[in-house]
Amino acid sequence: MGGMGSPSMRAAIRWKLSRLREGAPPRVMDLFSGCGGMSLGATLAGCEVVSAVELDPHAAASHGLNFHPGSSSHAIPRNISETDPHTLLRDQGIADKRPVRAIDLLVGGPPCQAFARVGRAKLREVREHPEAFLHDPRSGLYRDYLRFVELLAPAALIVENVPDALNYGGLDVFETMARALDAIGYDCRYGLLNAVHYGVPQMRTRAILIGIARAASGMMPTLPNPTHQHELPTGYLGTRNVALRHKGDPSSRSHYVHAPEPTDDLPPAITARQAMADLPRLVDHLRGETKKRPQRLDRPLPNHCPTDASEYSLLMRTWPNFESAGFVWDHVIRALPRDYRIFRRMRPGDQYPQAHAIAHQLLEAAIGESEFRAENDRHTRLKAEYVPPYDPGKFPNKWRKMEADEPARTLTAHIGKDTYSHIHYDSRQARTISVREAARLQSFPDGFRFHGSMNTAFKQIGNAVPPLLARAVVSEALTAMRIGRHAAARI
Repeated sequence: MGGMGSPSMRAAIRWKLSRLREGAPPRVMDLFSGCGGMSLGATLAGCEVVSAVELDPHAAASHGLNFHPGSSSHAIPRNISETDPHTLLRDQGIADKRPVRAIDLLVGGPPCQAFARVGRAKLREVREHPEAFLHDPRSGLYRDYLRFVELLAPAALIVENVPDALNYGGLDVFETMARALDAIGYDCRYGLLNAVHYGVPQMRTRAILIGIARAASGMMPTLPNPTHQHELPTGYLGTRNVALRHKGDPSSRSHYVHAPEPTDDLPPAITARQAMADLPRLVDHLRGETKKRPQRLDRPLPNHCPTDASEYSLLMRTWPNFESAGFVWDHVIRALPRDYRIFRRMRPGDQYPQAHAIAHQLLEAAIGESEFRAENDRHTRLKAEYVPPYDPGKFPNKWRKMEADEPARTLTAHIGKDTYSHIHYDSRQARTISVREAARLQSFPDGFRFHGSMNTAFKQIGNAVPPLLARAVVSEALTAMRIGRHAAARI
C-alpha cells in the first residue's frame, strides 16, 4: 500500500475518523489476545472487538466464547507469524471489502519470550543498532505486530507488556518499537502503569505504549490519570526502578513519559475483601468433599447479592453484556488436604517460612515432643502428611496469605500450576483462591466464562491484561483521537 505516508493510507485513516466521529463504535483487533482482558476493557470503553489472534487453544476458545459466541472461526488458535491480516479478516467475517478500512484500533501484547532467546552477543549488537531486533527472526512476535500495523493502518494502537521490556539486557524494547512506529507515521508515548491505580484490586505493573496515527490529526497521546490511590510496597518500586535504569544518553528515551501520580483526593485502592467477600463461602473441602481430580467449570453456584456488597463487586455482577444473573461460575479450588490446617493458622502477610514453621509445630503436636526429633518410619510418614517439602530458604515467596484490607499481590501465569501465592485471607475457609476469585482480582466480570480445565483457566487469568486497566488505556487512546467523549462508555 506504499506505507503510512502514502495518500491511500492517509485517506483510509481520515475515512475511519469520519466514521467514528459520526458515532460508530471503534473496531478493534486484539493480537496476542489471550482470553480477552484487553478486549473486555475495549468493549467497556465503547469499542467493538471484531477480530483477534491467539495461539493458545484454550485462551482462543475463551475469547471466541465470550466475544463471538457460536462462531467457530473466532475460536480457532492461530500463529500470528503464519497469519495474513487480510485473510484473517475474511475468515472472521469482517464485512468491509477494504481491509485497510476494517480496523480502527489495534491492541496487543507480544510475549516477551521472544527476547529471552536473544543471546548476550546479540544484545550487544542491538544496543549498538537499536533497529536490529526488527530484522532478527528471533524477535518475530514484535515484528509481526508491526507488520499488522503497516498492513491495516489503524488510527490508534496500544502495546502492553511486562516492565522488563523497558530494560532487557540494557535494551529498551518499547523505545525501539516507538521509533519504528514513528517512522511509519505514529506519535507514540509509553510508560509504566500499576493496575491498582485504575480500580483493579491487584498490584500489577505493566508497560503500556499508546500510538496515534498522525493522519488522525489528534492530540499527542498521554497515559491515563489514576482513579485510585495506593502506596506500593518496596518490591514494586524496585521492579519499576530496574525497568527504568538506563545507561548512556538520556535522549535515548525520547518517547518515554512518567505515569501520572495518584493524588490524595482519589479513593483508596480496591481491597481483596471488597473484591471477593460477596462470593459464596467454600468449606466443603474441610469436610473432605473436594477431591484431587479435575474440577469442572460448568457448575454454577447461586450467588445472592448481600446488602453490603461493595461497589466493585456490584460492577463485577452487572458488567454490560457479562451480567452474572444471580449465579457464579468457576468458583472451584484445588484440593490441598495437607495444607488446610496450615492455612488456618497463618496470619495475613505470612509467607512460606512462617507456613513451614507452623507445619513443624503441627507435626510436633501430632507425634509428641519426645518423638519429634526421632528418625523412624512413623516420623517420616507423619512428616510427609504435615510438612511441605520445599526448603524455606530457597522458596521464601512460594506461599503468601492475603491481607483482607489490602489489594492483592500480582497474579502470574504460575497460578496455572499452584495457587499458594494467594491463600485466602479468611482463615475459616482455609484454602487458596478459586478460579472466580482470581478472575475478580484481575477485574474479569462474573459473566465471563473460561474454556478448559481449572488449571488452564487459572493460567489464562494470570496471563491476562486486567480489563479495568485496559479500559483506562483504551479510553485515553480514544480521547487522543478526539473521539473519547463520543465513543467511550460510562458505567
